[in-house]
Amino acid sequence: MTARLAVSVLLAFAAVQAAPLPEWTAQIRPDHPRLFFNAGTWPDVKARALGEEQAWYASLRRRVDGVAGKPRPEEARDRGVDAARAAFVYLVEGDPKYLDEAKAAMAESLDHYEAKLQAKQPVNWYSTSRVHFVLAWDWLYNDLDEEERAALLSRFVRVVDGVLTSKPHIYRENYSGYNTGFYGIHNTLWFVGCTGLGTGIEPDKVTEWLVWGEHENRRLLEHRRQACGDDGGGGSPTLGYIFGAYPWSEQNFLYTWLSATGENLAPDWPHAALLANYLYWNWIPGETPREFGYGDTDHVSNNLPIWQLYTHMANIRHLYGEQMPDAAALARLVQDSLPERQRHHTETWFIYPFLLTKANAAPAAALPSRTPYARNLANMGQIFLRSGAGPQDTYCLFTCGGILSQHRHYDALNFVVYHQGYLALDSGTRYKEFDNGEHLANYYAQTVAHNCVVIHQPDEPLARYWGGTVTQNHGGQHRQTGSELKAFATNDRYSYVAGDATACYQHSGKTRDGKAGLPQKASLVTRQMVFLMPDHFVIFDRVEGTSPDYRKDWLLHTANEPVIGDREFRADHEQGRLFCRTLLPEDARLTAVGGAGKEFWASDRNWDIDRGNLKPSHFAMMGQWRVEVTPGTPQATDLFLHVLEVGPQDRASMSPTQLLRDGGRVGVQIGSWQVWFDTTGALGGHIRNMGDTPLDEELAQTVEPQTGICSPAPGQQGLPRELRLGD
Repeated sequence: MTARLAVSVLLAFAAVQAAPLPEWTAQIRPDHPRLFFNAGTWPDVKARALGEEQAWYASLRRRVDGVAGKPRPEEARDRGVDAARAAFVYLVEGDPKYLDEAKAAMAESLDHYEAKLQAKQPVNWYSTSRVHFVLAWDWLYNDLDEEERAALLSRFVRVVDGVLTSKPHIYRENYSGYNTGFYGIHNTLWFVGCTGLGTGIEPDKVTEWLVWGEHENRRLLEHRRQACGDDGGGGSPTLGYIFGAYPWSEQNFLYTWLSATGENLAPDWPHAALLANYLYWNWIPGETPREFGYGDTDHVSNNLPIWQLYTHMANIRHLYGEQMPDAAALARLVQDSLPERQRHHTETWFIYPFLLTKANAAPAAALPSRTPYARNLANMGQIFLRSGAGPQDTYCLFTCGGILSQHRHYDALNFVVYHQGYLALDSGTRYKEFDNGEHLANYYAQTVAHNCVVIHQPDEPLARYWGGTVTQNHGGQHRQTGSELKAFATNDRYSYVAGDATACYQHSGKTRDGKAGLPQKASLVTRQMVFLMPDHFVIFDRVEGTSPDYRKDWLLHTANEPVIGDREFRADHEQGRLFCRTLLPEDARLTAVGGAGKEFWASDRNWDIDRGNLKPSHFAMMGQWRVEVTPGTPQATDLFLHVLEVGPQDRASMSPTQLLRDGGRVGVQIGSWQVWFDTTGALGGHIRNMGDTPLDEELAQTVEPQTGICSPAPGQQGLPRELRLGD
């Protein structure tokens, strides 16, 4: 947590303490339990435990029975989750042994928390176990005498307050706020305040934390609504977060507000249902679904993080089945498309399955309609392009725009291409990030690790990143946000995207409206990409440096060693093959960088990693090679024109291409296609097909609007409707 955030939190706490309680606090029911269920909803929760979810409940009870009554070790452990499990089983069974087990687990947990605070050591990066402690206290409220209630909650409040006010902050204790995952120590405050209100126990802290917690959770919801827009997404474009722990904080607040006040807030925050749409576009089909490897992904396998998805999708179906049937139907489709071993709930929040009383009433699995071949998720800053939806199709992610910097790299205008393998990929890794912090901060997050253009300015400022001390900038960008999407269009034959990343390169300060100031090394960096389905990409870059002495390199990263020929190269991965041909600059020099000792080469050194148990296939996924395309003659302005072709590895050669010139336009002919680009002015161009189905039109200069789980434009077929993703 930054010093500025710490000050703002303390000021907010002080303001809350001095102010009268807001009117909404009167909505909180006076009885207990209040968290996730209450006296009115408990019969339905219990009925699910003994009925539809009896297998889940039986598994839960076995876990409790497996630890109940066992001797306590000499060193206390964190048993917050054990306490909540035992408390829930007690409420269902009524057997006093489960009450005793819950109280024993709470007592041991408090000893553990206090010992950690005394030693200035973290309990856990996540608040999960401590929230479960609060759940146990709330659920057992009516079975604890006044002295037990006061002692347990008072000790817990003091230990949490000790963590919050520790100076310096405890290392690896998560103090982050609403604009992250919001699953650190601050996340506990709402739960303590909500259940502690009116009990007379630690009243100052309880009311302070209640009001602050409600306010912070609403800020969280608003922040994520802004990130999702009307397309889908969440608090970070790195999928391990957004499909893992990030949804917990939203879901937990919605569920506990409902149980404590009787008010259903979910309809006011429909963005959460569009997580299913974001998942759909990130899904690369296979025996195990995969992702593009965006942001702080470890790049060991690029397997889609699916361990929490079944439950996340179930929550969407329950909370939004009536209000947003298209999203609920897609959520069910995601559940049905998961590998069989993952079609079950996870135990992180074991309470969810018992709450899903409306999930079965949601629509059946389906895509509501055919979907377009490309999708712009504007606020996430990601454009997805596809040739289809099967394992033999081509998938591309283009990065431009967006409002989030959380776990996002310096990668504006980057592209990743998948066709039976990762053919143009993000290189580097987050694997064992605390052992490899120099790699994470100096290579992986930097522009050199992505398929972008680097511009080498001597002694340019560093681009800071978490996880390590940044000591170099290999010609990269300096801002994670600030690029602008200038055009986007998609139809049944091609998709097109154009972006401007000039503001992401080094500028002097900012203007009064928060935009980048004067350019220091680049006055223009733009990229236009045309995807001629199913297997060709035409990529045109305009790059204007502020000095002709600043060398420019156009980068493309490959999993395995590229084979360079006359102004073209090819590279393979898994069953796929990529060809890349350079048409401009005409005097370009192609250089392969990588291999043993140079896998992650930048600024005259290899930012190597602790290899641990990594296999050659893991290193391939991290991108061990790149090709640098460098103009032969130094000059301020350079134009880069490339054609990429993808296919299976039995494709022996690339299709013929011809460079075209006509006044202020340059272009390429590939078979019956001609694609032209303007070399100055607005990012324009023209596309023509002279085959059996003629096409002759200007490239779009605006962004085609898309909303929600959208259908193709009128007259277009779009992607076929699937009963399972990737079939």
